Amino acid sequence: MYDPSQLRTFLAVAQTLSFTQAARRLGLRQSTVSQHVRRLEDATGRQLFTRDTHSVDLTEDGEAMLGFARRLLEVHEQAAAFFTGTRLRGRLRFGASEDFVLTRLTEILEAFRHEHPEVDLELTVELSGTLHERLAAGKLDLVLAKRRPQDTRGEPVWHDRLVWIGAERLRLDPERPVPLIVYPPPGITRALALEALERQGRPWRVACTSGSLNGLIAAARAGLGVMAHSRGLIPPGLVRVPERAGLPELGKVDFVLLHGRARGAGRGRDGGTAPGAADALAAAILAGGDRLHRAP
Repeated sequence: MYDPSQLRTFLAVAQTLSFTQAARRLGLRQSTVSQHVRRLEDATGRQLFTRDTHSVDLTEDGEAMLGFARRLLEVHEQAAAFFTGTRLRGRLRFGASEDFVLTRLTEILEAFRHEHPEVDLELTVELSGTLHERLAAGKLDLVLAKRRPQDTRGEPVWHDRLVWIGAERLRLDPERPVPLIVYPPPGITRALALEALERQGRPWRVACTSGSLNGLIAAARAGLGVMAHSRGLIPPGLVRVPERAGLPELGKVDFVLLHGRARGAGRGRDGGTAPGAADALAAAILAGGDRLHRAP
C-alpha cells in the first residue's frame, strides 16, 4: 500500500523539517521530494505536514505516521535481505557522542545487531571532538556526533539549538563569574560555551570538568553551575536557565553522521573490509533519528 521510497522521503523530511535538506540527504530533486510526500498523503488520505515559505512541521497524523513508516521500512529491508541472501560480516567501529548516552540509540543498535548478527559492532562513546579526531586518524568507520561550526561535512540527523541548563533552584550572581560545568577539550560544546561568554565579555570559571555526561549531570543537579546542552536532550532533573540570568545565546548545533575513509565498510576479522556495514547502520540511524530525541 505504501511505497518504501515515499516512506524514506517522508522520514527524511520529518527529521530535517526541510524539503531542501531532505532532498540533499537522499540525493533527489526537491520537486521529487515534494511529489513523494504528496503521493504518500494521497495514499493515507491525511495531511502529514503543514508547510509555508518559512517552516515545515508535522501534523498530528504525521507524528503517527513516523512510527508506522519506521516499522514498515524495517520489515521491508529485512525481507529484502532475506530473499537476496545478503549477509553483512566483519567488524564495524562505530563512535557515538556522549550526548546520546541517555537516548534511545541503544534500541537502534540492538535492532541492528539483531538484523546483522555476523557484524562485530564495536561501540566507542566519546566527546564529539575526540570522535572527529579518531575518524580522521582512521580509527573509526562511522561516527554520530555534533558537527563543528562552519563544517559542512556529514549527513544531518537533526538540527537543534544549544541552551544553558542547570538545577531549578540555581541562582546566578551577576556580580560573580559564571560557574561552568564543561567537558574537557576538545569538546565542541565547551568551545561554543566559552566563545559565547568571551564575546559577551562575561567572566566565568570552571566549576566542574568531566568527560562523562553522567558526571556533568550529577554536578549540575548538585547546583554547582550551568552547562551548555542540546535543547532536545535536556536530562531529567535539569531545566533551562531563565533569560533573566543574562547568559549569551549559544546558537545552533547539527548532529551528523560521518563516514570513515572507506565509505560503507567495516573491518573484517582478517583486517579486510565488510562492505555495506557502515552504510547499513547509518541508514538505521537516519530511519530512527526521531527516537534520538527521547529518553528510554
